[in-house]
Amino acid sequence: MLFKYILRSSLYNNYHHRYYHRIRDHLSEPEWLQTQHLSGLPIIHEERYVCSLPPNHRFKMKKFHYLYQILLKDEVINEKKQVIRPQQISEEITCLVHTPQYTHTFFNGLTTPKEQRRTGFVWTPGLVSRVRYETGGTLLAGRLSMECGLSCSTGGGTHHAFPTHGSGYCLVNDLAVTARQLLHSGLANKVLIVDLDVHQGDGTAYIFQADPNVFTLSLHCQDNFPFHKQSSDLDVGLRVGIADHEYMKILTDTLPGILDDTQPDIILYDAGVDPHQHDQLGRLKLTDQGLYDRDLYVLKSGVCRGIPVACVIGGGYDDIHKLSARHTIIHRVATVIWNTYL
Repeated sequence: MLFKYILRSSLYNNYHHRYYHRIRDHLSEPEWLQTQHLSGLPIIHEERYVCSLPPNHRFKMKKFHYLYQILLKDEVINEKKQVIRPQQISEEITCLVHTPQYTHTFFNGLTTPKEQRRTGFVWTPGLVSRVRYETGGTLLAGRLSMECGLSCSTGGGTHHAFPTHGSGYCLVNDLAVTARQLLHSGLANKVLIVDLDVHQGDGTAYIFQADPNVFTLSLHCQDNFPFHKQSSDLDVGLRVGIADHEYMKILTDTLPGILDDTQPDIILYDAGVDPHQHDQLGRLKLTDQGLYDRDLYVLKSGVCRGIPVACVIGGGYDDIHKLSARHTIIHRVATVIWNTYL
């Protein structure tokens, strides 16, 4: 299957020739069969990104369902032509990042109450299923972006998970697992993780601190969780209260040099919406337009250099309906980029 971007742009001819025939071997049969109907921006979604939580839990679990429904209602996406359902991540692939002991303990419900409190979740079988589908969705987004140039999941961005434990609502580090699997399979030689969630991706930074094949960039609120920061390849700690103009100035001064210096084969983009001015935990002052401009700049910077970009939604804490609508910004921007450049 040849995607329309090959006919419309010469940007991707070289890497398509290198990668296309290898993608098939890295998709499960159900995933591969679903790609045969694709005719637009690939959207990776699974209703089992959602699991049951206690009432009034701070983590807005139903946002994954609501943001998808908004995308359909607003006709941003076409379910029959664009949506692919991921498979659950395997224990073997998870162990490319997480220790076998932690992976076995979490997958099989052997975590202690203390370990569960650290993550913010009480263990349930549904929680494991949710995490495995979400991680599988990010990996599928990564693989499809190598073929198509751009893709988006409706979940992902669990950047606080460490090899031996979960933390901060993150149980398996989907970004790290995806990066490591793309490298392990030979689909990529250099991965750039652009993490614009308001909180530093401390788990991701720790995992790749000595890995020359993965460059980690984090723009985050300095005076915010986690209060013990790890060292990314480049950390930009932002002061409390910065707004759209200053944020964009910092981003535009930072990203181009990294892209030129690292020459990545793929960008994994965490488009967290918690830098928003109304986020309950963010402490920055970006508007909806600021988030839109941010996402547009990142995607355009990658795509116009011929670098595939795989997007995840990252964090956000607000009224569930306002938050879900905010999370659709990345999909709206990606649709514009797809229709313009691919």
